[in-house]
Amino acid sequence: MIESLHYQSATELAASIRRRDLGVVEVVEAFLGRIAEVNPSVNAIVTLRADEARETAKRLDEHCNDRSDKPLYGLPIGIKDLVLTKGVRTTFGSPIYQNFVPDTDELLVERVKQAGAIVIGKTNTPEFGAGSNTFNAVFGETRNPYDLTKTCGGSSGGAAVALACGMLPLADGNDLGGSLRNPAAFCNVVGFRPTPGRVPIWPKQLSSDQLGVAGPMARTVEDLRLLLSVIAGPDPRVPISIPDPGSIFARPLAADFDEIRLAWSPDLGRYDVESEIITLLETQLPIFESLGCKVDRSGPDLADVDEVFQTLRAWMFATKFGDDYRRHPELIKDTVIWNIERGLELTIDDITAAEIKRTALIGRISSFFERYDYLICPTTQVLPFPVEQEWVDTINGKKMHTYLDWMGVCYAITVTGCPAISMPAGFSATGLPVGIQIVGPRWKDFEVLQLAHAFETATAFWRRRPGL
Repeated sequence: MIESLHYQSATELAASIRRRDLGVVEVVEAFLGRIAEVNPSVNAIVTLRADEARETAKRLDEHCNDRSDKPLYGLPIGIKDLVLTKGVRTTFGSPIYQNFVPDTDELLVERVKQAGAIVIGKTNTPEFGAGSNTFNAVFGETRNPYDLTKTCGGSSGGAAVALACGMLPLADGNDLGGSLRNPAAFCNVVGFRPTPGRVPIWPKQLSSDQLGVAGPMARTVEDLRLLLSVIAGPDPRVPISIPDPGSIFARPLAADFDEIRLAWSPDLGRYDVESEIITLLETQLPIFESLGCKVDRSGPDLADVDEVFQTLRAWMFATKFGDDYRRHPELIKDTVIWNIERGLELTIDDITAAEIKRTALIGRISSFFERYDYLICPTTQVLPFPVEQEWVDTINGKKMHTYLDWMGVCYAITVTGCPAISMPAGFSATGLPVGIQIVGPRWKDFEVLQLAHAFETATAFWRRRPGL
């Protein structure tokens, strides 16, 4: 029975705990055992709270009150090491903060705890979440469970690997340039970037920032929406937070897709993508058609998107990490220093121009979604690459000039403000996972989950597990 719990869905586990068919201690011990067995090979969970999790589990088992109002009651969860956790070391993957223990929880952590979840540990991330290869000087690299010589992506790489390996039933992540979506694609799990404000972030320096978001990760859409129903919902301290309560995600996911208009873009009209990825994803287009969708090869006008993203990201890095750079430049990796210095060099005219161009781009995206209900495109431009390689410098013979260039198919969607999910979509000839992005209009988060659920049901790629 214990062994079967590792890959049982979070939704089923939560229901079994509520019915008292399973004890919380039993569930927590199962996942702690799995972590002990697998984590040394992949290094996904970097700060484990085994004793604390056991104590909490025992207390929850002894608690006899109604559990119906706590949808995550007794479920272990991993929290990304960029997210503040009260009394639990939070390093941001940086030597500067390797001994930092916050005295407060971020809002997301407060919400999962209030819903009955048990924080079992922190998941690994690249330094300050920068780059889509999860390694840092504090904990080292996290390896892809489908091939231990390859990267798991990032920056929510530890979360994706822990889910893929059955070490966690649920995990959180955050996404600026693809950090929820890229590792999901590389690890054959599900990562959802919601509309900015759907999952409010507090505390936060830039309360109106719409590039960086928090969101859920899971093995299935059903499990993902369970976590989203808890972490979504407004907060008065976050001016962009969306008024809808998280409970809107508790609705059934089944939907009719007859006559739904779907645009397929293999490269968003501007990025280099490995041919094997495009070929594989195009074999999935008949799945969408079998659901009733009408599929066209089309894409939005994304003019200026690269300039907008690079400028606003640099400004954000200078704002968030400028003080760390001034105090401890020797402890920060080169790519982060480059991003911070670029931000410090920006003028008000640079930032204003980027915001004006982003406004025009969002207008064009809005017009695009008057013609189409969804956009689908690759999640990544390359297959998982060697873990020792910091970032992809060449695609299809074309040189990438920065450590961000190879993530364009994700960061372009970031700039639009649209919700996007990465779904398992098959495997390469060498057995490496490939993901597909499903993108919807702003605020249509639930509708994106509905199409993702239908695709998942028709394909079931998520059932293929790593051979650890």
